[in-house]
Amino acid sequence: MNVADHHDIGELVDAVHHAAIDFDIGPLAGMRTRAAAREHYRIADGEPTYALIAIHARLGPGRERDQKRAFIEHVLAGAQVAVGESPLHIAWSIEVTELDADLRINDNNVKVAMDSAAAQNNAATHEGAT
Repeated sequence: MNVADHHDIGELVDAVHHAAIDFDIGPLAGMRTRAAAREHYRIADGEPTYALIAIHARLGPGRERDQKRAFIEHVLAGAQVAVGESPLHIAWSIEVTELDADLRINDNNVKVAMDSAAAQNNAATHEGAT
């Protein structure tokens, strides 16, 4: 059995994403959440009702250990609420990795697009108010 056979993975991705945003640990434009199903896996003794949901958060440097711990607890709680009751016996796993800023290039224009959309919305709001 797969988690997707019993739960909406899109809702789980949304819940994890919103929990990360709600915690306010990094810039919104940098938030990326995705799910990847595993076709081949085995958990414990192979009982088919055993399932795994693993969450791996990657954060830039500069956060204290307590903040990172609170973050993963918050995200895990959000994911567990999204899954709710399950016929599966789920092994939950969540971890955070701190990225080395010198060994990462993050080149995108998401923030530029977000800023442009916000400016257009702001201009439209002011035009309608006059």
